[in-house]
Amino acid sequence: MADVKVTVLAGGVGGARFVRGLRAALESEGADITVVVNTGDDLWLSGVRLQPDIDSILYALAGVNDAERGWGRAGESERVSAELREWGAGWPWFTLGDLDLGTHLARTGWLRDGLSYTQVAERLGSRWPIGVRLLPMTDTEVDTQVVVEDGSRLHFQEWWTRHRAVLRAVRFENPGIDGATPAPGVVEAITGADVVVLAPSNPVVSIGPILSVPGIRGALGDAARVVGVSPIIGGKVVRGMADACLTAIGVETSADAVARHYGQRADGGLLDTWLVAEEDAALAPGLAAEGWDVRVEPLWMTDLERSATLARAAITD
Repeated sequence: MADVKVTVLAGGVGGARFVRGLRAALESEGADITVVVNTGDDLWLSGVRLQPDIDSILYALAGVNDAERGWGRAGESERVSAELREWGAGWPWFTLGDLDLGTHLARTGWLRDGLSYTQVAERLGSRWPIGVRLLPMTDTEVDTQVVVEDGSRLHFQEWWTRHRAVLRAVRFENPGIDGATPAPGVVEAITGADVVVLAPSNPVVSIGPILSVPGIRGALGDAARVVGVSPIIGGKVVRGMADACLTAIGVETSADAVARHYGQRADGGLLDTWLVAEEDAALAPGLAAEGWDVRVEPLWMTDLERSATLARAAITD
């Protein structure tokens, strides 16, 4: 698969593990890998700009991530967060590691110097030999807001991290996204790829905001081939509270329901091929009867080798 061009739409830990596996699978073949990353999780906190999904993927590719916690840097200290709590600043339940805070400070300084989010991502990615191009979905700030049952609004990070998605969500919104445009290079990366992969990331708050940026869904319609990897294994989410997100938009927590949520390109949806886990093999005949190109693969990314095997399966026609 020499010189193959692959573009991945991704966010969160699942996206980071998949992209790391993809790089490992193709590292000896001169592949061109672009990752379009969700920025709906972004926020301003204590005067600095945080981009959790960008950083999760960056740290994983650089090999400096905290694999046990699933976020932040390995070998962290938390002296600054402790001091912020003493001052009553920031969110006491949202801990920023000192190394991670260095990234946020660098990003914020560059933004205040006039760089775009795309330029900042490029500069961050140049520190380590990460082997892929990271692109934010847009240079526009479109943070995710969660409307809960009593009508109040929370930033996604407050709903997710502080309340652990226990408050029933009614809907998710990205204020300003209707006026956003894809970041430079995003549309070209999608339409110019040999294959585009929707990573096994949260379909609602990781992949959803990317698809909501005007122009990106249309670009997928012009892509050579679009493959999706189920984030649901055996009827359960792999990590986090994606089931609460799916419930809020009326989608069952199952591999076939998420497939139908994305839809087949032949019927005006997004996907040409859908990968489901071996634990969900019983769902494959039903999807196939609906016209899906559905494939059963081992989806657990418990180590780099398994992640690489899955990534190769996803991009193989």
